[in-house]
Amino acid sequence: MDIEVLGTLAVREQGVSVTPTAPKPRQVLALLALHADQVVPVSALIEELWAGTPPRSARTTLQTYVLQLRTLIATALEQGEGGEGGEGRRTAKDVLVTLPGGYLLNSGGGTSDVREFDRLAGMGYRAMDAGDFPGAARLLREALALWSGPAFADVHGGIQLDMETRRLEETRLCALDQRIEADLRIGRHRELLAELTVLASRYRTHENLHGQFMLALHRSGRRGEALDVYQRLRGVLVRELGLEPSASLRRLQRSILMAGPESPAAVAESGNERLVRVG
Repeated sequence: MDIEVLGTLAVREQGVSVTPTAPKPRQVLALLALHADQVVPVSALIEELWAGTPPRSARTTLQTYVLQLRTLIATALEQGEGGEGGEGRRTAKDVLVTLPGGYLLNSGGGTSDVREFDRLAGMGYRAMDAGDFPGAARLLREALALWSGPAFADVHGGIQLDMETRRLEETRLCALDQRIEADLRIGRHRELLAELTVLASRYRTHENLHGQFMLALHRSGRRGEALDVYQRLRGVLVRELGLEPSASLRRLQRSILMAGPESPAAVAESGNERLVRVG
């Protein structure tokens, strides 16, 4: 089974799609797919579908959705194997397994974009820790390329999926932050400017991204613009959150001010500090 959730939902068995079009079965499959090879409790599925106000028929209705998914899986198994039967062949119940207290989607050792993202990002973080910045940038770039849009972009999520979507977005932002950090360490500041312009506009209170934008601008000889980025961020933080920029960002601003327009190297140490406040 091949599973993609980092963008639109796509689940394939034997190369054949088993993704339903109906909203509720789609939610069930999305939650099972994210936690493939793990038991998803019935209670979590019911909370996802009915947000704390389940009907009396909730369990029966959930079973109906599971049967609908198994029908799609059975069709995929038939098509994927040319309709041939035989002993040892996986059945729909082997793929979508009923267990005490919940259900498990058995991937059969197939692919999962979430797992591959976690694997590549983890390798990238270890490369950063080891000082291998070119390797870290490459690995984190590969991890981020697995995203084709927001997680579960075409699924109308409930409580559980919304929470998981936020969690996944945080992991993506962490990987993005570290990839940009690695690129800055290897001197790719000019190449980063267009990307950071978009990111600073999209994440208006994200201090790490704004600090990286300031550093990239300053190292590109655009000191005044770097200071303008700080002032815009400060205005947003004060107006919307009632907060001043963090101490690390203030130090970076002072370093840029003191360095002058012709001395970008003077802010390198301050610019490589990690900023922690994220909005």
